[in-house]
Amino acid sequence: MLSVFRKELQAFFSSLIGYVVVGVFLIVMWLIMWFFTDTSLLNQNLATMGQLFHLGPLIFVFLIPALTMRSFSEERQKGTIEFLSTKPLTDLQITLGKYFACLVLVLFAILPTLIYYYTIYKLGLTAGNLDSGAIMGSYFGLFLLGAVFVAIGVFASSLVKDQVVAFVLATFLCFLFHWGFFFISELPFFFGKSDLFIQRLGIDFHYSSISRGVIDLRDVVYFFSVIVLFIASTVSSLGSRRW
Repeated sequence: MLSVFRKELQAFFSSLIGYVVVGVFLIVMWLIMWFFTDTSLLNQNLATMGQLFHLGPLIFVFLIPALTMRSFSEERQKGTIEFLSTKPLTDLQITLGKYFACLVLVLFAILPTLIYYYTIYKLGLTAGNLDSGAIMGSYFGLFLLGAVFVAIGVFASSLVKDQVVAFVLATFLCFLFHWGFFFISELPFFFGKSDLFIQRLGIDFHYSSISRGVIDLRDVVYFFSVIVLFIASTVSSLGSRRW
C-alpha cells in the first residue's frame, strides 16, 4: 500500500494536478473571504469563518473529482492496471494507497486556511474573540466531508476509462449524496412523513451538525460508514475485472 501511496503522491507533485487543485481552492476561498463584497469579512461586523465552511462543500464538489478522476481511469487508459495487479498487492491495498494519497492533497488544501483563522483571531476588535472550539469542530467536519468525496471520486474513477466521464460521474455522485437527499425529502410525497429520515441519509445533514461545533459520534460514524461503503465498492469494481 505504501508503494502505491508514494507513487500517487509523486505523480501529483511531479505534474501540475496537485498544485492546481490546492492553489484553486485557496485562491477561491481568499476571494470569498476577503474580496467579494457580499461575503468579505471586511464588510461585516462579525468575525466568523462561516463562509469557508458554508461554501467549502460546493468547491469540493468540483475540485475533488478533478483530483481523483485519474486514480484508476488513467491506469485503465494506459493498460497499467494489469501490471499493477501483478504486484504482491491486494485490491484493497491498491485502493487505500490511491485513496490516502488523494486525501493528503485535500489536507494540504485545508491546512493553509488556518492563516485565515489566525488573521481573524488577531485582527478582531477584541483579539481572540472567536469560538475556537466551534471552528475546530467545523474544520474536522470539512475534512470528513473531503474524505467522503475522495472515496466517491476514487470509486467513480474505478468504473470508467475516460477521465472526463469519471469527473462528471464523481461530481454527480458527490452532489447527490450531499444535497440530493434534502431535495428528495422536500417532495410532497415525503414532506411531513419521512422527510427527516431521508435528510439523515444525506451528507449535508451530518456536515451541518458538525459545523455547529458539536461533534456527535453518530455523525462521525455516518461519515466513516459512507467512506467504507465506497472503498468497498471500489474494491468490488476492481475485482470485477477478473470475473
